[in-house]
Formats: sequence, C-alpha cells, structure tokens
Amino acid sequence: MPDRVLLCIGTKKGLFVAEGARGRRRFDLRGPYGPGVSVYSALIDTRGTPRLYASSCNPFFGMKVLRSTDLGKKFKETKSAPAFPKDDGRALANIWSLATGDRKKDLFCGVEPAALFRSGDAGDSWEMVPGISNHPHARQWHPGNGGLCLHTIVREGSRMHLGISTGGHYLSEDGGDSFAASNQGVGAGFVPDPYPEFGQCVHKIARHEDAPGRLYMQNHGGWPDRPGIGVLRSDDHGHTWRSIAAGLSSDFGFPILVHPHDPDTVYVVPLEPTTRTCPGGAPAVWRSENGGDSWRKLARGFPGKQTYFTVLRDAMDIDALRSPALYVGTTTGQLWIGRDGGEEWDCLFEALPPINCVKVGVV
Repeated sequence: MPDRVLLCIGTKKGLFVAEGARGRRRFDLRGPYGPGVSVYSALIDTRGTPRLYASSCNPFFGMKVLRSTDLGKKFKETKSAPAFPKDDGRALANIWSLATGDRKKDLFCGVEPAALFRSGDAGDSWEMVPGISNHPHARQWHPGNGGLCLHTIVREGSRMHLGISTGGHYLSEDGGDSFAASNQGVGAGFVPDPYPEFGQCVHKIARHEDAPGRLYMQNHGGWPDRPGIGVLRSDDHGHTWRSIAAGLSSDFGFPILVHPHDPDTVYVVPLEPTTRTCPGGAPAVWRSENGGDSWRKLARGFPGKQTYFTVLRDAMDIDALRSPALYVGTTTGQLWIGRDGGEEWDCLFEALPPINCVKVGVV
C-alpha cells in the first residue's frame, strides 16, 4: 500500500518537494531544483514506477522539463522540451500544464503561446498537436493578464477538454485529432458580447471519474453588471454550461477542484476581482457538497483578517487518502494544509518563494 504523501511545489525560485507519512503531521522539504527559475507546472505520475515532472522556465536559457525517478531526490532535464517549428512564427514563452496520456510514458504539455504538445517517451521528445495548436481560432486568441496560456488539460475517455486564457474551453471528441470551441453559457465580462463563441478567460476546469459528462469551471468572473459567470458546471461533457456561483463571496478566483471520493463535492477560492486577494482580507476556501447548489466557507485555522494573499490556478490540490487533505499555496510563500477535507487549516511552510503550483500524490 502506498504510504508516503508527496508534494511538488512550483515556485518563483524553483521546485521544492515535500514528503510525509500518511498521517501528514510532518513534511520534510527538499530543493530547490532548478533554483532561481520559475516553475509553473508539475506532475506526479504514479503509473508504474512513479515519475515526477516539472517545468523550468528560464527567460535567458529557454524552457526545460525536469524529471525525477527517485521521488524527487534528484532531477534531470529531459532530452528536449516542447518547441514550435522554426517557420511557425511563435516562440515558446512558458510551460503551463503537464498531464498524463494513455500509455505509461505518454504525456501532454500545454504552453504559452497557447498550444498543445505530446510526448510518447516520458518527455524526451515532443510533437505539436495540430488540431488545437493550428486551430483556425489560434491566431485570434489574445493574452490574459497571465499570458496566452493553455493551462488546463482534462481527459475524459476519448474526449479532451482544454482551458485557454483567453481562448475559452475547447473540446475534442476524437482523442485530440480535432477541437471545437465549446463555450455555451461561459461568459466574458470584458467584451461587448458577454457570450462569444470563443475568447473567454477560463481559469481552470476539473472533473471526477465517477460523474461522466460533468465538469466544473472557474471562469473569470467578478463583473458587477454580469454576475454569476465565474463558477460554472456542465452536465453534458462541456457542450453547455450553467452558473453555480450563487452563495459565494465572489465568483472571481483561479483554482477549482473536486473531492477524490465524491463528485458532488467541489472547492474554490474566491478572490476580489480587482486586487486578486482574499475578500475582506480574510482567507477561506469554499466547499459545496451538492454539486454547486450551495456553498460553505472553510476558514478555521486561517488568519481572521488583514491577510491579503492570492492563490493561483494550479496552487491548490487534494490528496486521495480516506480522509483527504487539501493543499493551498500562496503568492506570499505559505503552503497550507486543510485536514479532514478542509475543515481545519494549518500552515506547513511559512516562507517559501511565491508559489505558482502545488501537486500532491500518494506513493
């Protein structure tokens, strides 16, 4: 039985790895790997022999993919990183997402400017996925505040869901050969037409294996004249979306995730849309246990006021133990653990560099 909880923590100054026993009372920290370089994406691949991956995005020496086969005790660069063809006209600016494919060594990688790559050899070589990378819409997408990033890769059998900022949600129903914009009900408060075919600033998409066809989305909300467009749900494989934001302190935020054992339980981190910090300076994670019909604030253990941190789109994850814990990283360098499904919060690490992403695995 897997008996160790492993955290990959991507920061502005490299990747850190934290390891603890199943009781999760103490975590040992090692790193940084790729020191001094921003890490925006990480992956803990537990298929067969566990492999850890992380991006390493150096503005001077280019984009790298790091890989570990010893649970993060050491990392090496893969033989290559995703790259656009020389005559493409685009240049890789960042690596935003890493996800597993069908076979043990298959990987997908989402990058900036928004494009998708795949590898069949654990990241040593990469090829561009033309169905989305050369989509007719691709040259019409525009950068959001964080760049033009393909940040979410969600696989659902032969379907693949992609989140692009600012492109929207794109759906493939043929294993990634072709993609179509699928944004019916997804709003965009920053354009005259609030429900365009594409161009929405999707922040994150999540699903659960036990609820076929259902997806949850954190979209760019927070528009007073267009309320409710920030937290959404689909029950038809992403063809249409509806708001589930009623009851939240704000419908603006970045991460969204689903409880590992209950597809009706979903978590978000509401933020003020203008400052991108905790509403009223009081941090909280919000949980719905009925698929978004109602929400409850989880704040026990967080500072009660005057705490203005931000949680980015990949900086929250949840483990799959019997009583799962959540892990939340902040742009001010704290890593929080929410035990018993988020009922009680403690700070694991208080002074890391600004945290971009957090991934957890049980190994």
